[in-house]
Amino acid sequence: QVQLVESGGGSVQAGGSLRLSCAASGRSFSNYYMGWFRQAPGKEREFVAAISWSGGDTYYRESVKGRFTISGDNAKNTLYLQMNSLKPEDTAVYFCAADPELVSNSDFSAYDYWGRGTQVTVSS
Repeated sequence: QVQLVESGGGSVQAGGSLRLSCAASGRSFSNYYMGWFRQAPGKEREFVAAISWSGGDTYYRESVKGRFTISGDNAKNTLYLQMNSLKPEDTAVYFCAADPELVSNSDFSAYDYWGRGTQVTVSS
C-alpha cells in the first residue's frame, strides 16, 4: 500500500509563492514518476509537473515553466512543488501522484496512487 499526503496549500495574492509537499509512505519503488496535477472547479484534471525519481528528469506544462520547480528528497520520500509568481489561473486543488510503472509522466490515467489534494487559491 502506498499513501501520499499533500500539504502546503493556502490562499495568496497574485505574484505570491507557495511550496507544496507530498509525503509518501509504504511501498517504495526503484524507479517511477512522481507528479503534480491540478483540478479547478468545472474543469478536468490537468498535468502540472513531474519528475523521474531515479534520473531526476523534470517535466512541466508550458504555462508553469519558469515559475514552478518540482523536486524530491529521496531520503525523506517527499515530493515538493515550489510555486512562484502565482496567477489567479493557478487556483485549483493540487494532487500529488505516483506512477510506479513509468507509463507516462503527464497522463493522469497512468498514475496509480493519489493523494487527497490540497487547495491553492490565488486572488487578484
